[in-house]
Amino acid sequence: MADSRLIRSRRGPVTYVLRVLVVLYLFLLVAWPVSLVADRAFRATGTHEGGVGPFLERLTDPATVYAFNLTITVAIWAVIANTVFGVGISLLLVRYRFVGRRVLSVLVDLPLSVSPVVVGLALVLAYSSTQGWFGGTLETIGIQVIFSTPGLILATAFVSLPLVVREVVPVLEEIGTDAEQAARSLGANGRQVFRRITLPSIKWAVVYGVVLTSARSLGEFGAVKIVSSGAEFRGETATLFVHNHYQAFDEPAAYAAALVLVLISIIALVVVTYLRPKEERA
Repeated sequence: MADSRLIRSRRGPVTYVLRVLVVLYLFLLVAWPVSLVADRAFRATGTHEGGVGPFLERLTDPATVYAFNLTITVAIWAVIANTVFGVGISLLLVRYRFVGRRVLSVLVDLPLSVSPVVVGLALVLAYSSTQGWFGGTLETIGIQVIFSTPGLILATAFVSLPLVVREVVPVLEEIGTDAEQAARSLGANGRQVFRRITLPSIKWAVVYGVVLTSARSLGEFGAVKIVSSGAEFRGETATLFVHNHYQAFDEPAAYAAALVLVLISIIALVVVTYLRPKEERA
């Protein structure tokens, strides 16, 4: 009751001015530029026709289909890897105390602070067949990392690594270990405790992390540009497709692919918002 009175007492001219400024800031920074992408995707420019028909034709072009298929393949593998290792790392950080725990926590957050371009360069130094530490050895057994799909998966997994971990860790800390210890006292082994107690408790956090990781993986550009040849039908992901066609003055194709990426991101945010419990959305 006191909180509601406090909230009502804060309503006034200053509050409304702040709301207007925030809405204006978000409109100029996010909504307006994104709406321009949508407008250009359907607009006729030069010799290119506008409308829904030409827009769909650009999306069904073989080069566009290849780019999105490759992007989806890379994203799926990156999401699988980060989900498995993300849950494992979360359990390690929350349930165990060991030397280097804080260092591990910092390393998990490293992709959030390091430029994706630097990530790509680091992967080239590690896995390039000519100058990498492991690239030559891997190539002798028929595995090429750089300028191939494995390199794209590594780069994408790196930049999206923290998303599952940072969703799961707070939930593990909140639920504690009482239920797990009770299950062990009744004779359950570690696998049974994880499957019947831990996993159901963190399932929504895992879902949030998977959705956010998917959106991040589909939109990655900097790291994949370094580790991919970036040529049409040869390692060109959807983001590289947008960049290459925009640079080649094929703006309608670039805007069409960019709009699809924007829509995917919006859908991901809607899904996360819808799946969150009502008390969190409030």
